Amino acid sequence: MPSQPTETVPPAADIAVKRGRPGYDQQSVLRIAVEVFNKHGYEATSMGILAENLGISKSAIYHHVPSKEALLRLALEQALGGLEGILAEPDANTGPASSRLEYVLRRTVAVLTDKLPFVTLLLRLRGNTEMERDALARRRDFDHRVAGLIGNAQQDGSLRQDMDPRTITRLLFGTINSIVEWYRPGGSLSPERLADDVIRMAFSGLHN
Repeated sequence: MPSQPTETVPPAADIAVKRGRPGYDQQSVLRIAVEVFNKHGYEATSMGILAENLGISKSAIYHHVPSKEALLRLALEQALGGLEGILAEPDANTGPASSRLEYVLRRTVAVLTDKLPFVTLLLRLRGNTEMERDALARRRDFDHRVAGLIGNAQQDGSLRQDMDPRTITRLLFGTINSIVEWYRPGGSLSPERLADDVIRMAFSGLHN
């Protein structure tokens, strides 16, 4: 049998923004699609399920994006672009290592709460496709760069030196990543207060 052609999904930056059908634009379709992906799982979500949740036909979805995979790429770019952008910000690159680390952690919490559904989707990837593996590799690179900051802070004496920086990174991001499972935007706990609490626990612990 002849091999089936494989679909090439364009980079997120090359997926044109379309107005599509009345009542929807690409961003609103993306927002609802991510909610559905998080509810049912990306692999278990068909275009039919997306159409049902959007209240439009499957063919109408293609007025906004070329495929389900394109929706995933756009969603992952929202999460990864936000996280990677932190490391390019001036306060992440100037001053003592401990100050830069605190800034990066605080901004990570801010990005997570601002883009909660998108980061949730990123954290639930299984790496079953090349796109997912690329996304996970970018996330690992982000974590490695934070581990480098931790190592620098240990070297200058501002952080304790009796712990492996990779272990500290895993513990910190284990705490921060857990936010997606319980944080509810618009509640009594503001993103700023949440970031303050994470920083206090990470740098000062729970002792009085």
